[in-house]
Amino acid sequence: MIPARKKRDARKSVRQSAWITLDGGFAARPCTVIDLSATGARIETEDPREVAAGFRLAFSRDARSGRQCKVIWRRGRTLGVEFIR
Repeated sequence: MIPARKKRDARKSVRQSAWITLDGGFAARPCTVIDLSATGARIETEDPREVAAGFRLAFSRDARSGRQCKVIWRRGRTLGVEFIR
């Protein structure tokens, strides 16, 4: 029996500036959201080594709004993240 594949949500190309917030919002690193879906995103950052396994992705500099994320994969400067509900 072949296992069922998990269907991925449709991604929308956005190329939008955002911020990775660390340390409870006290530190913010700029990034670019390359594409976005209801369950996750693909982002690009200058130094992915500074990005922890879990962080908040904010679309405004004040970081009052955003989504908690978990890094699923890393390839060079690009990260795949899953939104944590």
